[in-house]
Amino acid sequence: MATRLIHLINPKTDSLTTRPIYFNRALYSPLAGLLAVAACIPRDQYEVVLTDENIESIDFDLKCDMVGISAMTSYVNRGYEIADAFRAKGVPVVMGGVHPSFMAREALTHCDAVVVGEAELVMDKLLDDLRHGIIRGIYKSATLHSMVGMAMPRYDLLKKHRYVNKTFVQTSRGCHTGCTFCAEPLMNGLKFRYRPVDEVIAEMEACGSRTISINDADFFGTPDRPKEVMRAMKGRGFHWQAGVTSKLAEDDQMLELAAESGCTMLSIGFESISRETLKSVHKMVNQPDHFAALVEKIHSYGISVFGLFMFGFDGDDTSVFKDTVNFNINAGYDACAYSALTPYPGTLTWYEMKKAKRIVSYDWTMYDQGHVVFKPEKMEPDELRIGLDSAYRGFYSTKSIASRFPLTGKRNRAQWAVYNLFMRKASRTEHIDSIAPATPEPDLAPNPPILPIKREWRQAVLEAIDPQDVAARSSAAE
Repeated sequence: MATRLIHLINPKTDSLTTRPIYFNRALYSPLAGLLAVAACIPRDQYEVVLTDENIESIDFDLKCDMVGISAMTSYVNRGYEIADAFRAKGVPVVMGGVHPSFMAREALTHCDAVVVGEAELVMDKLLDDLRHGIIRGIYKSATLHSMVGMAMPRYDLLKKHRYVNKTFVQTSRGCHTGCTFCAEPLMNGLKFRYRPVDEVIAEMEACGSRTISINDADFFGTPDRPKEVMRAMKGRGFHWQAGVTSKLAEDDQMLELAAESGCTMLSIGFESISRETLKSVHKMVNQPDHFAALVEKIHSYGISVFGLFMFGFDGDDTSVFKDTVNFNINAGYDACAYSALTPYPGTLTWYEMKKAKRIVSYDWTMYDQGHVVFKPEKMEPDELRIGLDSAYRGFYSTKSIASRFPLTGKRNRAQWAVYNLFMRKASRTEHIDSIAPATPEPDLAPNPPILPIKREWRQAVLEAIDPQDVAARSSAAE
C-alpha cells in the first residue's frame, strides 16, 4: 500500500493549443512527459497526484513528500514560482523537461534537484535519495534509454474530458534532421531509438482511447520502421495522427499504409516556402517546390495536413507573411500554425544569435513563439509581430475557411472543423500586441544535454558554456 505522495505539476502554458477554448477543453494535453515519469514511480510505495495548471488550480496545501515540475522555456518562470512556493513549505522539489535540462544550474536556484534529459534511468536513484532525505543536484544518466521495456504511461491520472487530443504514444526518440532552431537532437540525439513494435501496440490497446497522437519528433523518420508499426496497427480500429517530415511523406506506400491503419492527419514542419531559408537552418529535407503537390497527394489518401511555418528567418522580409498565407490557402492546407523564430537557450540558433548580439530579451516568459525576442535581419521586430498576427487572421478568415473546407474526398470533416475552429478562436485570444522588452543577459549559460556532432557546431557550444559545465559533462551517447 502506498505510504507517500508525489505531486507532479505542469505549470500554466497559455498557448494556442493548451488554452481551454470550446466546452472547457484544450486542443492538446501537454502531459505526455509527466505521465511517463509517473509510470516510473512504484505504485505500492507512492501515490501520485497530477496537476495541469492549464485546466485546474494547484493545491499548494496538499501534503506531499516531493513535488516534480516539468517545464518548457515559455513557462519555466511560472514553474520557478511554483517551486519556490513549495520549497518555502519545506517540500523537496525536482524539476525536469526541456528548459531545466538545458539550464540546470539556473533551475537549481529554485529547486533541490534537476533531472537532465530522460528520467527513466535515474528515477530509482532519485527516489532512493528521497527516502534518505538527501535529494539534491543534477540527476543525469550516462547512457540513453534503449526504449525496450518502458513502463506504461499513467493514463489513469489524466483528466481526459478536458482535452480534445489526450493520448500520446511514443514509438521513437531522436531526430536526424538536425535543424539549428530545434532542441530535439540536443535532448534526445541525432539517431533514432525505437520501441519494440509489440510494446507500442500494447500501449495503444491499453491507453483507453482509439484516437491516438503519435508523440515522435518524426514518425516517418526512416523508410522501413514506420511501415512496421502501421502494419501492426491495421485492423485495430485506431484513428491516429503524427508529426512527420516532408520527404518520406511523399512515399505512396507509406501513405497507403497510413490510410489503411487509420491515419487522419499528418503534422509537417514545412517551416518556410523559401529553399534558401531552409538550407540556412539545415532543413534541406524540405523542398518548397514539392509542397503543394505533397498536400494534394496526402489528401488523395483521405489524410489532412497540418502545416507548421515559422517567420523571422534572416531571408524573410515583410512580404513573407502574405506570400506564405496565400500559398497555404491556394495549396489547400487543412490547418496551419505560424510562429516567430525563437532562439531557445542551448540551440544552435541561440549560440549564433547571441554571438552576433541579436538577442534582445532573456525573459523566458516571452519565449512563446508569439513575442519577438531578437532583432530580425530584414524587418523591424514589430513588423514581425504584426505580420505573425496577420498570418493567423488571413488563414483563419471566414473566407479562407469556407474555401478550404473538404467538400469531397475522405478527409475527416469533423476533425477538420474542430481544428479550424480551435485555431481561429485561439489565435484571436492571444492578446500579444508588443515585442518583448529588452532585458540583461542571464548570469548562467545553457548546457545542452548532448553536444552537437558537427565539429564547428560542437566548438561553438563549448566556447559558450561555462567551464564548470564542460568538466562535469557526462559521456552520454550522441
